[in-house]
Parts: sequence; structure tokens; C-alpha cells
Amino acid sequence: MQPNKPIAIAITGASGMPYAISLLKNLIETEQLIYVMISQAANTVLAMETNLRVGNDTSTIEEKLTDYLKAKKGQIKVFSKNQWTAPVASGSNPPRAMVVCPCTMSTLSAIANGNSDNLMHRAADVAIKENKKLIIVPRETPYSAIHLENMLKLSRLGVVIMDANPAFYQKPTSIEDLVNFVVARILDHLGIKHKLQKPWQED
Repeated sequence: MQPNKPIAIAITGASGMPYAISLLKNLIETEQLIYVMISQAANTVLAMETNLRVGNDTSTIEEKLTDYLKAKKGQIKVFSKNQWTAPVASGSNPPRAMVVCPCTMSTLSAIANGNSDNLMHRAADVAIKENKKLIIVPRETPYSAIHLENMLKLSRLGVVIMDANPAFYQKPTSIEDLVNFVVARILDHLGIKHKLQKPWQED
């Protein structure tokens, strides 16, 4: 992956906003450039599950995230769902990787079936066709056969399906520990160093 290219983060309206916030925080701390897309439903769930209220227009969201995450000016760029001039909309200027976290089943379905009716879906479509790393973090339970078939279809295309499924062998003592386990696995697949947890059986 090209280290100077941004990483795209799509946040959809599934439960699991602490995963998204922890991921963004760790990307900021490792000085990554980030493209953010957040759905209207995600905005609502974010307000329910965290103490973060980001507003509705892209400039306000960008300002709020930059302040909340203590990012450098210009480190975060937010795009609206219909902003078709965004870099992520074209294969000529794709991000080096994309993560959908958390991912609703409707977003999963749209990506699996190539329904690029908003910028999130189009950005994922670009990632697939340009052979860029695409990680999807689905957050639903139980899964229906439709959900599983969509995941299998994407997995066969090279998409990483990373269930929001923390482990317990590291003896977590807080919700943050559980969240960080999943975020650490995402960062591992992005090739980004972190200190969220030690590798398995490392002293």
C-alpha cells in the first residue's frame, strides 16, 4: 500500500460506533490521512452510543471530528453521500484502503451487488475494481442466509469480512479492551503498527 495515500472510512448506521471512533483515533495517532463518509443513520446512532454530536453538514462534521480526535488541520476530509467529485468516486485517484465500520446489512448488500447509489457504495465499488484493500466490519446478529451469501460473495472478490467479534484470551477488563481487540485486527490488515494488544503468544 502507498503510505502517503489516504485511508477511506465509511461509517453506517449499525450499532458499534465505539469501533469507528477507536479506529479513527488510532489512524489519527499514526498520522494517517483520512477520508470520512458518514450516513445520516450513523449520525443518529453515533449520538446514541457516544458523547459525540457531529452535526449534519460536511464542514461541521469535519470540524467536530478534527477537534474531538485532536487531528491536525487537513488530516480529516469529510464527504457527503452525493459528493460525486470526491476522490474516492474515481478509480484514477482511489484511497490506498477502505474500511466500512460498522457496516449495516443494507450497505453490505449494496456493495455485494454493485448498487453504487451513494458515495459510500461507489467508493467500495472502486476499491474492489482497483484491487485495493477493502475491510467490512458487519454488526448484526443473527445473520440471515441473505447476509451470509452477500459476505461470501464479497469474500470471494478479496474483500476482508471482519466481524465485530472480540476475543477473551487477553482477559479484557473493560469495554474499551473489547473494542480495541477488533480495532487492532483492522489495523493489522491495514499494515499499520499499533500498541492496542500484543500478538498471540508474544512475551
